[in-house]
Amino acid sequence: MINAPNDEITDEISDDFFAEDMALESSEDSGDTQPVLRGDEKEDESGSNTPSKLIAGGAGALGSLAVGSIFFEVMRVSVLIALVSPLLARMKSNRNDLLTRGRLLGYLEANPGIHFSALRDGLGLANGVTAYHLHTLESAGQVISWRDGKLRRYAVSSLTREEVSRIKNPIVGTRLAILEVLSNSGNIGMSGGELQKKLHISRQLLSHHLMELRNGEFVEAASEARRPKWRLSDSGMDVLITSREVARIEATA
Repeated sequence: MINAPNDEITDEISDDFFAEDMALESSEDSGDTQPVLRGDEKEDESGSNTPSKLIAGGAGALGSLAVGSIFFEVMRVSVLIALVSPLLARMKSNRNDLLTRGRLLGYLEANPGIHFSALRDGLGLANGVTAYHLHTLESAGQVISWRDGKLRRYAVSSLTREEVSRIKNPIVGTRLAILEVLSNSGNIGMSGGELQKKLHISRQLLSHHLMELRNGEFVEAASEARRPKWRLSDSGMDVLITSREVARIEATA
């Protein structure tokens, strides 16, 4: 009676082991065995993924910074260009204006008393540009102008009063012809009779113009004789050269 329970326990234990062996054999035969990962292997795998994620994140951040810096650099350059362009244009315009006014002053110094159209055409400028710069120079006191019939004449303001008076009252007509004839005679000069024959004018008219030219110190006596020959003075030569140049410019205008 006592051995019967032990035998039943032994039978139950052997039956359990037999069932486990059968289960293991069936699982091996079916090939469904799954590897069992240990804890240390899982930690290694998660540790190897961490640097890769950090590298990827850092590369992304650097890329964003690079794109952002390029974008802000472009914006900054665009803003600078927008601010500087008007200033550069104004500087260029001022420089061109100064050059044009310098040309006008130089031309007026070489051709005092020239009128507007001749000055404009001589420099190849437009009407508006010439008028604008002449007005600016005259307002600044660098240029003077006066009315001569239908013309307006210009000169630099640095001229002496005598030079301005001479320019405002140019030698023209018969007086200019007398100066031209006397310029060909040199220091020897010509008598009144020779001038009268050369110019085909009356003695009275010749005497009148010679007196005016002498009062203006444009001609002088070549000797101390009672009826001297006449020759050009230095002032007469200067005014003759000026008159020739003005006449030449106005003839081509």
